[in-house]
Amino acid sequence: MEAVNIIALSMGAAWASGINLYATIFMLGYMGTTGNIVLPDELQILTDPMVMAAAGFMYCVEFFADKIPGVDSGWDTMHTFIRIPAGAMLAAGAVGDVSPAVELTAALLGGTLAAGSHATKAGSRLLINTSPEPVTNWAASISEDLLVIAGLWTALHHPVLFLIALVVFVVLMIWLLPRLWRLLKAIFQKVGAWLGLTKPTESNPVEPIPTETTPPVKKIEHDPH
Repeated sequence: MEAVNIIALSMGAAWASGINLYATIFMLGYMGTTGNIVLPDELQILTDPMVMAAAGFMYCVEFFADKIPGVDSGWDTMHTFIRIPAGAMLAAGAVGDVSPAVELTAALLGGTLAAGSHATKAGSRLLINTSPEPVTNWAASISEDLLVIAGLWTALHHPVLFLIALVVFVVLMIWLLPRLWRLLKAIFQKVGAWLGLTKPTESNPVEPIPTETTPPVKKIEHDPH
Protein backbone atom coordinates (compact mmCIF):
# COMPACT_ATOMS: atom_id res chain seq x y z
CA MET A 1 0.00 0.00 0.00
CA GLU A 2 1.14 3.52 -0.73
CA ALA A 3 1.83 5.91 2.11
CA VAL A 4 -1.32 7.96 1.49
CA ASN A 5 -3.46 4.80 1.53
CA ILE A 6 -1.89 3.69 4.81
CA ILE A 7 -2.44 7.09 6.43
CA ALA A 8 -6.05 7.21 5.22
CA LEU A 9 -6.75 3.69 6.51
CA SER A 10 -5.07 4.39 9.85
CA MET A 11 -6.78 7.71 10.54
CA GLY A 12 -10.05 6.60 8.97
CA ALA A 13 -10.30 3.57 11.25
CA ALA A 14 -9.51 5.71 14.30
CA TRP A 15 -12.00 8.43 13.36
CA ALA A 16 -14.78 5.93 12.66
CA SER A 17 -14.07 4.04 15.89
CA GLY A 18 -14.89 7.13 17.92
CA ILE A 19 -18.36 7.20 16.34
CA ASN A 20 -19.26 3.51 15.97
CA LEU A 21 -16.52 1.04 16.84
CA TYR A 22 -18.46 -2.13 16.06
CA ALA A 23 -19.57 -0.96 12.62
CA THR A 24 -15.95 -0.04 11.89
CA ILE A 25 -14.58 -3.45 12.86
CA PHE A 26 -17.31 -5.34 11.01
CA MET A 27 -16.96 -3.26 7.83
CA LEU A 28 -13.17 -3.59 7.72
CA GLY A 29 -13.42 -7.32 8.40
CA TYR A 30 -16.10 -7.80 5.74
CA MET A 31 -14.20 -5.85 3.09
CA GLY A 32 -11.03 -7.77 3.93
CA THR A 33 -12.84 -11.11 3.73
CA THR A 34 -14.50 -10.35 0.39
CA GLY A 35 -11.25 -9.11 -1.14
CA ASN A 36 -12.35 -5.50 -1.58
CA ILE A 37 -9.26 -4.39 0.33
CA VAL A 38 -6.01 -5.95 1.45
CA LEU A 39 -5.64 -5.37 5.17
CA PRO A 40 -2.20 -5.20 6.79
CA ASP A 41 -1.13 -8.35 8.61
CA GLU A 42 -1.76 -6.64 11.95
CA LEU A 43 -5.44 -6.14 11.00
CA GLN A 44 -6.06 -9.56 9.44
CA ILE A 45 -7.59 -10.61 12.76
CA LEU A 46 -10.59 -8.46 11.85
CA THR A 47 -11.48 -11.00 9.13
CA ASP A 48 -11.77 -13.82 11.67
CA PRO A 49 -15.39 -15.11 11.72
CA MET A 50 -15.48 -14.96 15.52
CA VAL A 51 -14.39 -11.31 15.56
CA MET A 52 -16.87 -10.39 12.83
CA ALA A 53 -19.69 -12.22 14.63
CA ALA A 54 -18.92 -10.42 17.90
CA ALA A 55 -18.71 -7.04 16.14
CA GLY A 56 -21.95 -7.72 14.27
CA PHE A 57 -23.77 -8.72 17.45
CA MET A 58 -22.54 -5.67 19.37
CA TYR A 59 -23.49 -3.44 16.45
CA CYS A 60 -27.06 -4.79 16.66
CA VAL A 61 -27.12 -4.01 20.39
CA GLU A 62 -25.80 -0.51 19.77
CA PHE A 63 -28.24 0.00 16.90
CA PHE A 64 -31.15 -0.10 19.36
CA ALA A 65 -29.42 1.39 22.42
CA ASP A 66 -28.29 4.35 20.32
CA LYS A 67 -31.85 5.33 19.50
CA ILE A 68 -33.34 5.50 23.00
CA PRO A 69 -33.04 8.95 24.64
CA GLY A 70 -30.92 8.75 27.77
CA VAL A 71 -29.78 5.20 27.05
CA ASP A 72 -27.67 6.47 24.15
CA SER A 73 -25.80 8.89 26.42
CA GLY A 74 -25.20 6.14 28.99
CA TRP A 75 -23.91 3.91 26.20
CA ASP A 76 -21.59 6.67 24.99
CA THR A 77 -20.29 7.25 28.53
CA MET A 78 -19.46 3.57 28.96
CA HIS A 79 -17.78 3.42 25.55
CA THR A 80 -15.46 6.29 26.38
CA PHE A 81 -13.19 3.60 27.81
CA ILE A 82 -13.61 1.32 24.76
CA ARG A 83 -13.73 3.42 21.60
CA ILE A 84 -10.66 5.55 22.27
CA PRO A 85 -8.20 2.72 23.09
CA ALA A 86 -9.62 0.63 20.24
CA GLY A 87 -9.20 3.54 17.84
CA ALA A 88 -5.56 3.86 18.89
CA MET A 89 -4.99 0.12 18.39
CA LEU A 90 -6.61 0.10 14.95
CA ALA A 91 -4.58 3.14 13.88
CA ALA A 92 -1.35 1.48 15.00
CA GLY A 93 -2.26 -1.82 13.33
CA ALA A 94 -3.16 -0.13 10.05
CA VAL A 95 0.37 1.20 9.49
CA GLY A 96 1.63 -2.39 9.21
CA ASP A 97 5.06 -3.73 10.06
CA VAL A 98 7.01 -0.55 10.69
CA SER A 99 9.27 0.83 13.39
CA PRO A 100 7.92 1.07 16.95
CA ALA A 101 8.20 4.86 16.75
CA VAL A 102 5.85 5.00 13.75
CA GLU A 103 3.39 2.63 15.45
CA LEU A 104 3.41 4.73 18.62
CA THR A 105 2.90 7.92 16.61
CA ALA A 106 -0.04 6.36 14.78
CA ALA A 107 -1.52 5.16 18.09
CA LEU A 108 -1.22 8.62 19.66
CA LEU A 109 -2.77 10.38 16.66
CA GLY A 110 -5.42 7.71 16.27
CA GLY A 111 -6.37 7.79 19.93
CA THR A 112 -6.64 11.57 19.86
CA LEU A 113 -8.77 11.49 16.72
CA ALA A 114 -11.02 8.78 18.17
CA ALA A 115 -11.39 10.83 21.36
CA GLY A 116 -12.36 13.90 19.34
CA SER A 117 -14.98 12.16 17.20
CA HIS A 118 -16.33 10.36 20.27
CA ALA A 119 -16.59 13.60 22.27
CA THR A 120 -18.34 15.33 19.38
CA LYS A 121 -20.86 12.50 19.09
CA ALA A 122 -21.46 12.19 22.84
CA GLY A 123 -21.81 15.95 23.33
CA SER A 124 -24.22 16.26 20.42
CA ARG A 125 -26.32 13.41 21.80
CA LEU A 126 -26.54 15.04 25.23
CA LEU A 127 -27.75 18.20 23.54
CA ILE A 128 -30.29 16.28 21.44
CA ASN A 129 -31.61 14.56 24.57
CA THR A 130 -32.82 17.90 25.92
CA SER A 131 -35.64 17.55 23.37
CA PRO A 132 -38.42 15.18 24.52
CA GLU A 133 -39.24 13.74 21.08
CA PRO A 134 -37.34 10.59 19.96
CA VAL A 135 -37.26 11.29 16.22
CA THR A 136 -34.07 13.33 16.46
CA ASN A 137 -32.25 10.44 18.16
CA TRP A 138 -33.19 8.07 15.35
CA ALA A 139 -32.13 10.58 12.70
CA ALA A 140 -28.81 11.27 14.44
CA SER A 141 -28.07 7.57 14.97
CA ILE A 142 -28.80 6.57 11.37
CA SER A 143 -26.81 9.56 10.09
CA GLU A 144 -23.82 8.50 12.21
CA ASP A 145 -23.96 4.93 10.87
CA LEU A 146 -24.12 6.16 7.28
CA LEU A 147 -21.29 8.60 7.97
CA VAL A 148 -19.06 5.78 9.24
CA ILE A 149 -19.80 3.59 6.21
CA ALA A 150 -19.32 6.43 3.72
CA GLY A 151 -16.20 7.69 5.49
CA LEU A 152 -14.47 4.30 5.57
CA TRP A 153 -15.40 3.60 1.96
CA THR A 154 -13.95 6.95 0.92
CA ALA A 155 -10.80 6.36 2.98
CA LEU A 156 -10.22 3.01 1.26
CA HIS A 157 -11.07 4.04 -2.31
CA HIS A 158 -10.32 7.78 -2.41
CA PRO A 159 -7.71 8.37 0.31
CA VAL A 160 -6.72 11.88 -0.74
CA LEU A 161 -10.33 13.05 -0.75
CA PHE A 162 -10.88 11.46 2.65
CA LEU A 163 -7.82 13.12 4.19
CA ILE A 164 -8.97 16.53 2.93
CA ALA A 165 -12.42 15.93 4.43
CA LEU A 166 -10.78 14.74 7.65
CA VAL A 167 -8.84 17.99 7.99
CA VAL A 168 -12.10 19.92 7.55
CA PHE A 169 -13.74 17.72 10.19
CA VAL A 170 -10.91 18.31 12.67
CA VAL A 171 -11.15 22.08 12.18
CA LEU A 172 -14.92 21.99 12.71
CA MET A 173 -14.47 19.73 15.73
CA ILE A 174 -12.00 22.14 17.34
CA TRP A 175 -14.45 24.98 16.74
CA LEU A 176 -17.53 23.05 17.89
CA LEU A 177 -16.40 21.21 21.03
CA PRO A 178 -15.87 24.29 23.27
CA ARG A 179 -19.27 25.64 22.25
CA LEU A 180 -20.92 22.30 22.93
CA TRP A 181 -19.30 22.20 26.35
CA ARG A 182 -20.44 25.72 27.28
CA LEU A 183 -23.98 24.99 26.13
CA LEU A 184 -24.15 21.69 28.01
CA LYS A 185 -22.68 23.32 31.12
CA ALA A 186 -25.40 25.98 31.04
CA ILE A 187 -28.08 23.30 30.64
CA PHE A 188 -26.69 21.25 33.54
CA GLN A 189 -26.60 24.36 35.74
CA LYS A 190 -30.25 25.12 34.97
CA VAL A 191 -31.29 21.53 35.65
CA GLY A 192 -29.27 21.49 38.87
CA ALA A 193 -30.84 24.75 40.01
CA TRP A 194 -34.31 23.42 39.19
CA LEU A 195 -33.64 20.29 41.24
CA GLY A 196 -32.16 22.36 44.06
CA LEU A 197 -28.73 20.77 43.70
CA THR A 198 -26.95 23.96 42.72
CA LYS A 199 -27.57 27.64 43.23
CA PRO A 200 -28.42 29.71 40.19
CA THR A 201 -25.55 31.88 39.12
CA GLU A 202 -26.09 35.54 39.86
CA SER A 203 -23.96 38.41 38.78
CA ASN A 204 -22.27 40.22 41.64
CA PRO A 205 -23.70 43.70 42.11
CA VAL A 206 -21.27 46.51 41.49
CA GLU A 207 -20.48 48.41 44.66
CA PRO A 208 -20.96 52.16 44.22
CA ILE A 209 -17.77 54.14 44.45
CA PRO A 210 -17.93 56.49 47.43
CA THR A 211 -17.48 60.13 46.55
CA GLU A 212 -16.53 62.97 48.81
CA THR A 213 -19.19 65.62 48.98
CA THR A 214 -19.11 68.94 50.77
CA PRO A 215 -21.50 68.77 53.74
CA PRO A 216 -24.33 71.29 53.54
CA VAL A 217 -23.84 74.49 55.50
CA LYS A 218 -26.25 74.66 58.39
CA LYS A 219 -28.08 77.96 58.51
CA ILE A 220 -28.02 79.57 61.96
CA GLU A 221 -31.07 81.56 62.84
CA HIS A 222 -30.69 84.40 65.39
CA ASP A 223 -33.32 84.72 68.06
CA PRO A 224 -34.41 88.42 68.18
CA HIS A 225 -35.19 88.10 71.86
